[in-house]
Amino acid sequence: MVRITWMLKSSAKVDGDAAFSSVEVKLCYAPISQVDRPWRKTHNELSKDKSCAHKIVSKPYDKILQSLNWTIERDIPTGTYFVRAYGVGLNGQEVAYGQSSDVDKTTNLFSVEGVSGRHTSLDIASICFTVFSFGSFLVFLVKEKKKAKLQQRK
Repeated sequence: MVRITWMLKSSAKVDGDAAFSSVEVKLCYAPISQVDRPWRKTHNELSKDKSCAHKIVSKPYDKILQSLNWTIERDIPTGTYFVRAYGVGLNGQEVAYGQSSDVDKTTNLFSVEGVSGRHTSLDIASICFTVFSFGSFLVFLVKEKKKAKLQQRK
């Protein structure tokens, strides 16, 4: 479980009440989890940024401190992450953000070990069925060859 807390920074030069209609909190891939994965790349233009693919919550904007206890879902892949909160404008566009990490995304990161859904027993069962099907195929092939030879002799 992850405890997430957010609010508009008191030194912000934005009239938050006018600029934001809601806040979207997302789980974002850290740079180490983006290596060789172009579908996770960070882009400076928020609408093109692919690093924050996992939505945690979307709530109406409120000036006061807000928090949430979030249980990491089973479909979250293995990786290193940080949390980012987007201020969403009236038109639905992301207009600002804040994140749990520094600018370089090297601090306050956490790792998630994903659930693959595969167990050893499932692997063993699939191997057994593969061997059985291949064996059945060979037996059928040998029988058909013998039948064809017997019919040729007649």
